[in-house]
Amino acid sequence: MSGVIEYLVRGGIMMIPLLLSSVIGLAVVIERLASLKRKSILIPEIISVVESIGRMEDIQLAVAICEKNSGPFANIILTSLQNMDLTSEEMRELLTDQGRQEVRSLERGLPILETVAGVAPLMGLLGTVLGMIKVFSVISLQGTGQASLLAGGISEALITTVTGLVIGIPALIMYNYFSNRAENFIMDIEKYTTRLTHKIRHLQLTN
Repeated sequence: MSGVIEYLVRGGIMMIPLLLSSVIGLAVVIERLASLKRKSILIPEIISVVESIGRMEDIQLAVAICEKNSGPFANIILTSLQNMDLTSEEMRELLTDQGRQEVRSLERGLPILETVAGVAPLMGLLGTVLGMIKVFSVISLQGTGQASLLAGGISEALITTVTGLVIGIPALIMYNYFSNRAENFIMDIEKYTTRLTHKIRHLQLTN
């Protein structure tokens, strides 16, 4: 533990925002891992009832199941079921607007993670520049005779760059992972919504 504290202290003042950004990034990753589970988004019960709709009477059951669940998938399917009388064009516009709102919940926190991925390496570089300024100040005052002192100063200056990369690289990887996962969920929701609207139109034509 003392080694970690010593490492943080050696990195200088820029280790404070770097440490803060790592905590924020980790919090977003944990929250997204918990939220973007397939069964939490594409609720199996709703998928089952949507796939089994074959009569107008099934619509009320589907509405009841959607109402007792929450999330983007349930909300969009419920919107479709509650606005069956709209024309195809009106339904498309309604679902597009609803979809924009629901996408926000799937992408919540991702801009923060993207910012951490981009800013952490830059903060690390800034810390290194500040550290090198101190090294050159030592050189100007004491000359280059104390090589061990200069090497230690340069080593300390590079700590922030390493730390920034250690934070930024995983943050970028996780940002891309969550972005792709959210995009896949959006495509799946669109698929089931399209199937549902086609079934509704077919039932309306045959009744």
